[in-house]
This record gives sequence, C-alpha cells and structure tokens, in this order.
Amino acid sequence: MSPLRPIICLSALTSFCAAATLPAEQVSFFEAKIRPVLVKHCYECHSAEADKVKGGLLLDTRDGIRAGGDSGPAVVPGNPAKSLLLTAISHTDPDLEMPPKKARLPQAVIADIEAWIKMGAPDPREATGRIVERPPVDIKSGREFWSFKKPVQHTPPTTGNPAWAKRDLDRFILAKLESSQLSPTPDAEPVTLLRRLYFDLIGLPPTHAATTAFARRARAGELDAALEAEVDALLKSERFGERWGRHWLDVARFAESSGRESNLAFPHAWRYRDYVIDALNADVPFDRFITEQIAGDLLPAKDDAERARLLIATGFLAFGTKGLNEMNPAQFDADLVDEQIDSVTRAVLASSVACARCHDHKYDPFSMEDYYALAGIFGSTRTFFGTWIDSENNVGGNLIRLPDLPGQLIPNKAIPANRVAELKTQLATLNADEKAQEAVLKKAVAESRDLGQEAFELLRNALRIIWTRGGVEGQLETVDDSGRALPLCMGVMEKEKVSDARLLERGEIAHPGKTVARGFPRVIEADAAALPAGQSGRLEFARWLTNPSHPLTARVMANRVWRHLFGAGLVSTADNFGFTGERPSHPELLDHLALKFVDGGWSVKALVREVVLSRTYRQASTYRADYFQKDPENRLLWRANKRRLDAEVIRDSMLAVAGQLDTSRRPGSLVAELSGQSMSLVGFDKKVPADLDGSRYRSVYLPVIRDRLPDVLDLFDFAEPSLVTGDREITNVPVQALYLMNGPFVQQQTAALARRITQEQHAAPERIRRAFVLCFHRLPDDTEMKLAAAYFKAAASDDEKTWTGYCQALLASAEFRNVD
Repeated sequence: MSPLRPIICLSALTSFCAAATLPAEQVSFFEAKIRPVLVKHCYECHSAEADKVKGGLLLDTRDGIRAGGDSGPAVVPGNPAKSLLLTAISHTDPDLEMPPKKARLPQAVIADIEAWIKMGAPDPREATGRIVERPPVDIKSGREFWSFKKPVQHTPPTTGNPAWAKRDLDRFILAKLESSQLSPTPDAEPVTLLRRLYFDLIGLPPTHAATTAFARRARAGELDAALEAEVDALLKSERFGERWGRHWLDVARFAESSGRESNLAFPHAWRYRDYVIDALNADVPFDRFITEQIAGDLLPAKDDAERARLLIATGFLAFGTKGLNEMNPAQFDADLVDEQIDSVTRAVLASSVACARCHDHKYDPFSMEDYYALAGIFGSTRTFFGTWIDSENNVGGNLIRLPDLPGQLIPNKAIPANRVAELKTQLATLNADEKAQEAVLKKAVAESRDLGQEAFELLRNALRIIWTRGGVEGQLETVDDSGRALPLCMGVMEKEKVSDARLLERGEIAHPGKTVARGFPRVIEADAAALPAGQSGRLEFARWLTNPSHPLTARVMANRVWRHLFGAGLVSTADNFGFTGERPSHPELLDHLALKFVDGGWSVKALVREVVLSRTYRQASTYRADYFQKDPENRLLWRANKRRLDAEVIRDSMLAVAGQLDTSRRPGSLVAELSGQSMSLVGFDKKVPADLDGSRYRSVYLPVIRDRLPDVLDLFDFAEPSLVTGDREITNVPVQALYLMNGPFVQQQTAALARRITQEQHAAPERIRRAFVLCFHRLPDDTEMKLAAAYFKAAASDDEKTWTGYCQALLASAEFRNVD
C-alpha cells in the first residue's frame, strides 16, 4: 500500500463526516451559494493550488478560512462584523478590497455570504488542506448505494408476539425491537390517541363530543372500529387537504414574493396553494400530482376547468426565489434554471443535482453532464412569474392567461376602457421616445461626438422610459381591451425554441463548453421515454420521476408521510437520501411502504390510513429510562415521540378553542390585495396588521412573504420558504414565550376564550373545568383546581380581565402546544 493511502483516506473520511454532521440544508446552501463564489473569485490567489498564496490566506479549507491570513480571521462564525472576508468583498474598506482591482461582487452574492456567516459558516470541506481531491462517486458504485437501488418486497418478519401487530408494518417494527431486547410501549389513552389523530390528519383539536363518543366506544371494547371510523371521516374532511397540503407547500418552497434583494410580490401565487389543497383532498395519485406540477401545460385537458387547474399546477416551477436585480438576462436565466433543478430534485428525489452546476457533485454520483442535461430541459421552458420592470426590478415576467370560468375569483382590479386607451397611448409614446433617443445615440457614435453633460440627461430619460413602461405594461397585462380583469396565474410553458444546454465551465455563463444532450441523471436506473425533438422533455422527465421502477420517488414520499406522523422519518434526513444523509432505521419497512404506496395507486390517503391504523402509531409517549439508555433518539420506535405542534396548528387550535375559527377558504390572499409590488414597504401599509395576521381563517391561508412572515409562523419554526423543507426545525426559545404573553393575536384569542367559558358556565369551578376540557380534552385534577382557586382569590376579582389572564395561562402552557 502507498504510504500516502491512509492519509488520503483519512482526509476523504474527515470531509465526508464533516458534511454528514451538518444539516442537509446548510450543506446545500454552502455548495450552491458559497463554494462556487470562492472557487470563481478567490481560489486563484488563496488556495493550495495557487502559485503563490497571497497574504498567507487559504480559503479552500474549513480551518483555513476561519484562521485567516496576515490580517486576521477571514470568517468568524456567527459574527459578520468581525469577518474580514465580508468586509473585503463589500468594499467598505479601501485598503481591503477583494477581488482586487475588480468591480465589487453582486449584492446577492454578498448577501449570501453574510447569511452563511450568520448561520455559523457551516462548511463541509476538509478541515485541513487536501493531499488529493477525493474523486466523485462514480455511476457504477453509486448504483450500489441503498437509495439508488430499486425497492425490494420483503416478507414481514415473524415476531414473538404476533397478536400485537395490527398491520404488516408493525411486524417490521416489532422484530427490530425484539432483536434489541426491547418491547413496545402500551397503547396511549383513547382520548390522547384521538387528539394525536386529529392534529396529525387535520391539524385541529377534536371536539368534546368527538372525544366523549370515542372514549365511550373504547371502553366498550370497540377501539379498532372506532379508530377506523374516525380515520375515514378525517380523511374525507376538507380540513385534511389544508393540513397535508401545507406539508407539501413546505416541500414546494411556496411563497408569495420573490425574496432576495428586491422581494417583489407574487400576487397570483395563491392559486397554486389552493390547487395543492384541492389535490390532496381529491387524493390525486401522487405520480399524477408530480406530473401536473412539472408538466401540466403539456397534459391533455377534458375542459377549460381542467386546463386551468393544470396550468396553475406548474406554478411549482415559477415561485422560487428570483434575483430580480440581475442585469444580465443570460445570467438570470441560468440562475432560474438552477433554482428549478434544485427544487425539483430535492422535492421529489431528496437529492440535489444542482450541486453539480459548477463541478461534479462532491458527495453524490451526479456529474456536470447530468446537471446540464436537465438544464436543457428547463432552459427550453418559459417561466411566467408576473413582475414588471421598475426601479427595484430589472427583469419582467409575464403571467399565464387562464380560461374564463363561471364564478372565477379574479383579485386583480378592472379599469375603465378609457383608462386602457390612455395606457396604450402612453406606452406608444414611451416606445417612440426610446426610438428617438436611440437615434440620438447612434448619430453621436457615427460622428464620434462626446455627449458630455447630455449623456447624463439621456441616461435619466432612458431610466424614465424603462421604469414607467414596466408599470404600464404590468397594468395592461391584467385586463383586456375593455378593461375587464383577466384570470391569470404563475406557471411555465414551452419555449418556441427547444435546445440542449452548453456545459458551463465552473458554472460561468462566459465560459460555455460542449453541448450536453437533454436527459436525466444516469445513476438512476428507471424506464425512460425518448425526448421529442420539438419539446423540452419536461413531460418525459416527470414520467421518468414517477415511473414505478424509479428507486427514489415513492421511497421519499413514504418517508415524508412517516415523518409527519411520527415526528422523524425512517430516514431522519428527510431531504437528503444521498451519501451524506442518514441511512434508514428500517430499510425493509421503507421498501415495504414504498411498494405498497405504488401498488395502491400512489394514494397518499391510503398510505396515511395504513400508518395511523398501525399498532406502532397507537403507542403512548411514556418515558422509560432503561430504554432511553439503549435508544435515546427512539429510532427503533419503542414509544411515540413527544412532539410540539406546528406553528399553524398552535394558531388554529387557539382559534378553535376560542370559538373564533372560520373554516371557510379565504378568497385569494392578502398579498393579492396589496397595492404595488414591493414587499419591503408592506410594514408601512396601515391597512395591514403589524403581525400580518388579524384573520380568523386557517393558518394555511396566511400570507407567505419571504423575509417577512406573520409573527406566529416566524416564531414557531415555519419552513423557510426559499428552501425545500420536508423536516422543520423545532426550537424552544424565550421569544416564543414573549409572543404567547404579548402577541396581539394571542391576546385576542384568550379574551374570546374567556368570553366563551363565562357565557357557557356561571359558576367558577364549572368554568375552570370547561376551560380544561376545551384546551386539553380532560378535566383538571385536584391540584390544578386548587391552583386556579388560589389565582382567583389573589386577584380578588371574577371579571372578564381576570378570566382572560387565566385563559392565557392555559393557551401558553406546554400541554396546549404539544401533541401529547
């Protein structure tokens, strides 16, 4: 063996472990946003490969970038102000400007590096300099990795307690427990189980009548039948689509603004939100659901309503983040395609091919050829996102005209016909002004004449034309010639010209290389149709993703469902099925669920039903110290996981117990009702509540504005709407307690709950019991009754304010915001 071999292996292993211990989204952010910038702008002078390392600064390793060079640390994790790298690229210090003697990097790049430093500068690279570059995983060995192999049907194992199992999946769980000398926890109490079921399936607490009836049937020995009846009723409820639709909206990185520097409104994004809710309620087969979102415009439609639905579905590809300040159209298009590739592959495959934009993927078997094969598909697609050019936006994006349908909601406003004529006249005048100005410039060039001060006037006039015309065109797009408001949506359609993509060296548009034929990642063996010459190939890509032979799609979705019902997936890294992700705790069970999902017609409801009717799901969350010592993360599922409610469920539950919840669908969205397109000014709109709430509709209908979420969503770990998120973080921080004490929404609901119980009951003890039943689905014990009595005695009052304070204590309690 070469004496260097152990060192090389150790170096590769160190890098691999560093990536594996970081959250998947942080690794992805570094690979997509940070590493390419360092490679492009810094490595020439500050890497081990540089002819001469300048300033003693190495930026190609984790330790190097943190240690810094002669001037001090380049990056101080969590502290942008002390990070010299940020100072240098911002050009705020004339003695420390990087890249030297070149223009400052784009603001978007600087913002990304600042965000990276704030999140702790997560860096999956080797701690120290490489001896050799670890080669990418090749296709042949990649196909041997567990997630790239086709699922295999496994016979449910024999167990020592066959009577315990209610479903085949239980036998997989029990066998693993028995092999570790563990046993399942006894079933949860019936009311606890029902509360869990309601929160998981519809995101709302059960009513007192429902819990009473369910407990009665359980005492009569009819638990199995009662549970099946409740599950079937909840799956049929329209509330199911609102709850599970929100799960998919997390994955789809749904948002109603562009994010990044400009952060302009997407006032028509809400149509996609409603599409998802309706699709989940209708139990649209998951393979069809995915196909509609990637290529709905290419599918046949039986009528105008179906055509509108399919066009709206493609909004999935349209509402990603946009760098609308980008001046170079080719760069904007390349970044748009990159975002689409990243979102589709993360959402469906739990793997990002986008990490191969600038170099072969560092950890997974995806090459640059794989990336640019997909880039040709999405590059042959036109994206409609609906922003117009103005002082904050250099990129205009049209919208898709929907068919006219009876009773159709159209939030954009009609304008008088004479106003339409005025706008068209104004547009013609602006275009004429532009042509006249171009003639002046051409003449000056032909005469080699220096324009002097006139050049500034021409520039000012050019900006006036461009920015004014953008707003005029934006208004005209929303109405017909008579001024009637038109139904519009975000989405995608085919470009007139279909072409393969050029492979860009280091991902730079200025360095195009060979042409790469459109196609799909080669490591994944799944049946695929030939791509038609005259179409982008999106439809064929969607069908390849959803082919029953595909090793990832069904597995990933089955794991997402499991995660939402148990608090952790069988693969705990729900968005990373690659080499740096966790391995499945029960691989045979995951295969079993994936194959059952496909064989069952890709029905999400059927898969949910299968899992919640299992004995595993029934377990109590009781703590057992000896079991905890053996399996502290509960990966073997010896009990139900303790889980905090999602932000939306906390809010909706407050509305429900206070009797304030409006379960009807909110028409449109708050964002569609705002004037102007800049979201940076929304805080100055007096008509908009300061916390972006003030609504009694379900939380799924709250506005999702990037970088400006409603308070309750922002504080209780809502999914970052710029990223594919299948596994939200859960935090417990002081600001949450402050919100529960002082938040206007919380105070409104506690007051409403106090009014409800004082109107329904007259005696204080009965009011207390009623409050407990509403909030916790149980009666207070003796200690809790004594504490309540002491509270009211100390207050020396029985007025509404005192009851409001008591109700606030209940709604702010840990019991209220936890599943069980």
